Amino acid sequence: MINLSDIMETVTMISHENLDIRTITMGISLLDCADSDIDKSCEKIYNKITRLAGNLVKVGEDIETEYGIPIINKRISVTPVSMLAAVSGGDPVKYARALQRAADKTGVNFIGGYSALVHKGFSAGDKELIESIPRALAETENVCSSVNIGSTKSGINMDAVRLLGEVVKKTAELTADRDCIGAAKLVVFCNAPEDNPFMAGAFHGVGEADCVINVGVSGPGVVASALKKCKGDLGEVAEVIKRTAFKITRMGQLVGTEASKRLGVPFGIVDLSLAPTPAVGDSVAHILEEMGLEVCGTHGTTAALALLNDAVKKGGVMASSSVGGLSGAFIPVSEDAGMIAAARSGDLKIEKLEAMTAVCSVGLDMIAIPGETPAEVISAIIADEAAIGMVNSKTTAVRVIPAIGKKAGEELNFGGLLGEGPIMPVNLNSSPKKFIDRGGRIPAPMQSLKN
Repeated sequence: MINLSDIMETVTMISHENLDIRTITMGISLLDCADSDIDKSCEKIYNKITRLAGNLVKVGEDIETEYGIPIINKRISVTPVSMLAAVSGGDPVKYARALQRAADKTGVNFIGGYSALVHKGFSAGDKELIESIPRALAETENVCSSVNIGSTKSGINMDAVRLLGEVVKKTAELTADRDCIGAAKLVVFCNAPEDNPFMAGAFHGVGEADCVINVGVSGPGVVASALKKCKGDLGEVAEVIKRTAFKITRMGQLVGTEASKRLGVPFGIVDLSLAPTPAVGDSVAHILEEMGLEVCGTHGTTAALALLNDAVKKGGVMASSSVGGLSGAFIPVSEDAGMIAAARSGDLKIEKLEAMTAVCSVGLDMIAIPGETPAEVISAIIADEAAIGMVNSKTTAVRVIPAIGKKAGEELNFGGLLGEGPIMPVNLNSSPKKFIDRGGRIPAPMQSLKN
């Protein structure tokens, strides 16, 4: 039974604690849009997306109005475009322009899937698409890109890692007049999930249905508020987080089910991640500080984050019939008010963030680095993160933004959910260039032999 206190608690979560549905994301397969003529393929893509997602934004807004639940973003993810480029040939950027036209028509915030999966090597269309990413993201506003360069089963494609360092740097350079925003729309993954509703890494996996609705929930402010009242030990802290995550995820299940019914599309998963925003009171870092850390980044931060991530998963998984995506706690520096403050004070450094990624949902996310950072250092950062994901059988990712023309200590400001933050120092005293230039593949670990 839902009683008055439950209703009032939910109202408080929404009005005072920044509880929201971060995104409803429609995943659309484009496999039937492949054509040997790239222009015909692009037209098929535009027609299919606008047909299936034409009412996505309206349905999201209607649910917001009827239930009083904020739905911050309405998004689309599509089949990795490199698969279509393999059939058509030609300039892959034409696909990015078609996706942008579809985003403009449907009114969505982002469209993801300008992507390639190269964890075991390059196939037809992969390298061409990856090399085109800087132009594609510079010429479009709402298109997002991702590349999966490793997995626990396959190891790490170091040729792709080397190439992606150059691509990240070039993407930032081509959008330097817009605070290097292009690099903020590009994620490099190890163990990328196929049903992730969160940008910039969302793509529609080949194992998915033709069209599905996935929901990403949020609510760091709700968890932090609940912990303010918790005076017990860490076992009790975990219980409070589990109960709170259950409530947050139930709301996501409701929205996903309702959106699925109204759009006539199967409901996929709820991603029960705690996704922060730059708003005060909506920070994962502040949750860790409510546990007793003086500031996020001090010793003990990784342990606190591990507790948080585990409790979120345990609480949320009981609240939904289908949990997937990333599901846990995000630590994007520029999107989290507490992380921003800790980075500005110097308490939170990239090396500590790397350690934290071993136990969080994703990886090094939304981190501005000096514009002078060489491409091989960016590649090495990607390789380190991929190694953590590969060995620990978890998703890790890198979304770093080389701030062209700026140095450590200066600021970048992206606005909106992408936020702002200080440019964090990177170790440039020595070079990984010879290691990166070797290329080849780092073999899969023993953990891959599970059959």
